[in-house]
Amino acid sequence: MTDFLVLGSGIAGLSFAIKAAAHGSVTVITKGKLLNSNTAWAQGGISALLPPGLREPGDSLEKHLADTLDAGAGLCHEDATRTILEEGAETIEELVAWGTDFDKDENDPTRFSLGKEGGHSQRRILHAKDTTGREIAESLVETARQTPNLTLLEDHFAIDLVTTAKLGSATEDRVLGAYVLDKETGEVKIFRSDRVVLATGGCGKTYLYTTNPDSATGDGLAMAWRAGATIANMEFVQFHPTCFYNPGATGPEARSFLVSEAVRGEGAKLINAEGHEFVKDHDERGSLAPRDIVARAIDHELKKTGAPCVYLDVRSLGDHFAERFPFIHQTLVDFGHDATQDPIPVVPAAHYQCGGVQTDIEGKTTIRGLFAIGEVACTGLHGANRLASNSLLEGNVMARRALAEILRLYPPGKDTLPAPDIPDWEYGDTAAPDELVNIYHNWDELRRTMQDYVSIVRTDNRLRRASTRLRNLKKEVREFYWGHRVNPDILELRNLVACASLIIDCAIRRKESRGIHYTLDYPEPRESFQRDTVLRRF
Repeated sequence: MTDFLVLGSGIAGLSFAIKAAAHGSVTVITKGKLLNSNTAWAQGGISALLPPGLREPGDSLEKHLADTLDAGAGLCHEDATRTILEEGAETIEELVAWGTDFDKDENDPTRFSLGKEGGHSQRRILHAKDTTGREIAESLVETARQTPNLTLLEDHFAIDLVTTAKLGSATEDRVLGAYVLDKETGEVKIFRSDRVVLATGGCGKTYLYTTNPDSATGDGLAMAWRAGATIANMEFVQFHPTCFYNPGATGPEARSFLVSEAVRGEGAKLINAEGHEFVKDHDERGSLAPRDIVARAIDHELKKTGAPCVYLDVRSLGDHFAERFPFIHQTLVDFGHDATQDPIPVVPAAHYQCGGVQTDIEGKTTIRGLFAIGEVACTGLHGANRLASNSLLEGNVMARRALAEILRLYPPGKDTLPAPDIPDWEYGDTAAPDELVNIYHNWDELRRTMQDYVSIVRTDNRLRRASTRLRNLKKEVREFYWGHRVNPDILELRNLVACASLIIDCAIRRKESRGIHYTLDYPEPRESFQRDTVLRRF
């Protein structure tokens, strides 16, 4: 029994765990290593409105709010958005106290260096060179390791949530804990808790091309859906416009290397093979338009010209490029490309899940005792398109708010309801080794289906085809899951199929184009569709 069970080790999960440990025992479960998270892969930075005197002159909460609402294309929940953005300064203070070392202004070391990214009207992005996420993640992990009352379990894969409804209760539905696979021993353990926090990140690996690490298989989202939690807005999968195009690459990092939007914030331009700044043909903001606009402009250019990629031209930045973005510069050099001499070939790739488990502004889901924070959750902040660098901010803010709500509603040690016994895990038979190859074929089919039919530009016909293929895949995956002893490959495939199905079903329901959901059958937004796409299992 643990007072708080946290699934995930990014900024949301560890921020929550560190603070919750002052109020009870905390167990953090992560299926890989602690630093294998979307947080650690983030390059650009974290947006925050700093106190007067530290922010850029002229910036304000209303401007940050306006930029976020504009990027969200009419679907942001304004009250929730305002609440999250208001806590930006507190988030930075907290991260700095935990050891995060943000870059300082060259001319005034008492001030932070602030960057600018697409969709932002002001410089308000704090960064640590171009490895901001890594800097935040490392400081959080180090703080967590030194925090009493906090247990960190790596290589433990959460399989499913346990709820009273799943155990047959007709009168209530509350969370009781989770079944968890110990990857080293193959044993499935029961972790009992009345307070479970999902902080498992997104599902970028549903697509063939993604900027996400291999761990981004939508595990928390799929578990929540199977447990009966409400899901919202999964049609809004954001594609990052500038993933390094490296067709001969091997290995996940080489295939999915992101060139941060902050590079464009410093003056880099997107061009085609002829050197034309084609994004200006679609939006006067050009390369600094919101990501949905830039990604569609690139998609249009590639289809129009037949070219395999477009280019990000950083040559005008001179030595500043390598100084400001040393990780990106050196990584490109390691891949055989000198960006100071030749424009960087780039293509869009799946990047961020704007929808997720529907929560209120305190992180509560529709299941009692189950909270969701970070990318796995849908708070209403991102609407139909996430504004760059708002996600790390949201993860920390929602961790703080979720903890406060849990302590208010379910304080550890007080009025804990009696719970039914949780049955031991039932192991399936061991699969023959030659049958496991089917898992990898199904994984490839899933990702190619999503890339071909549910990508930047969609149609009803493409979505129907994808839906048909997913139904067949779900049958096969169900046979794998119930017929064989579970392993991480089977579990990830099962979760990816669930996430892909949610994306497709939400996309089919939205009969308009809005934000990052663009369909040729309904190319314009419709006021009657300015609402969330909500899916309920029961």
